[in-house]
Amino acid sequence: MAARDWFWVILLGAIWGCSFLFNAVLIREIDPLWVSALRVGVGMLGCWAVFFAMGKSLPRGVLVYAQMLLLGIIGYTIPFALFPLSQMHLASGVAAIINALTPITTVIVSHFWPGGERATMLKSAGVVAGFGGAALLALPALQSGGTSQLWAIGACLLATLCYAVSLNYTRRFVRMDPTTIATLALTGATLAGIPLAFAAHGAPVITRPETVGAALGIGLVATTFGFMIMYRLLPRIGATNFTTVTFIAPVSAIILGVTLLGERLLPSHFLGMAAIFLGLLLIDGRIVRRWRGARA
Repeated sequence: MAARDWFWVILLGAIWGCSFLFNAVLIREIDPLWVSALRVGVGMLGCWAVFFAMGKSLPRGVLVYAQMLLLGIIGYTIPFALFPLSQMHLASGVAAIINALTPITTVIVSHFWPGGERATMLKSAGVVAGFGGAALLALPALQSGGTSQLWAIGACLLATLCYAVSLNYTRRFVRMDPTTIATLALTGATLAGIPLAFAAHGAPVITRPETVGAALGIGLVATTFGFMIMYRLLPRIGATNFTTVTFIAPVSAIILGVTLLGERLLPSHFLGMAAIFLGLLLIDGRIVRRWRGARA
């Protein structure tokens, strides 16, 4: 990747690590479904502002809007609710570490996706290492009988699977304008998320200024700004390179969780993160190829 691409990848990783801090603040006052609904709703408003400011035009045809609705539900509405749900029982840093499994679940989904990329032996080894890391993360809960933590870890894993499916599904929109994709997908996510949150919990009651600030931060910074960058980077650097943002997100999430929220991470959590990162390195393959080349 070019230096400018690395700059955006590192910046996005740091920003998306902050989203776990925002989630932790939001769930203190509102339910996880409303966390998701507010995130996609505020993000959608920001995207529409950019859409009109740039003079973009809407695509024609009913099918594309149905596809954007599906992308929004799978890629945003569901996982954006699953992560705050899990953070009711997990530290934000642990949730961010599990989020780093996204490239690993993407390898699995891509292997079976029509026209997707088949998994090599190296990538398969990366998948094994990654899920070994997830097992290490679950170890404290298993030892203490904490079933709520196990359910929370499962919710995070399901969220990464949603991301993997949406990344593969997004391939069909390579010719569509990135701003349009972000705007319509978030609109679809909002149309699904807000009625669902109302049906499940009624109207949210927000009294704390930090809740408002977290909603604006996760909506405008982590979502509007993040997605505008994401959909421009994806066609240029590819899905595999792009998922290296998951190396950075846990680092910023852990630093913020420990310093601002007083969270505590166990040695097994760091061992799990190391195993997941090893899996990501194996899936990426560049270091292994360079090592083989040096030996040859």
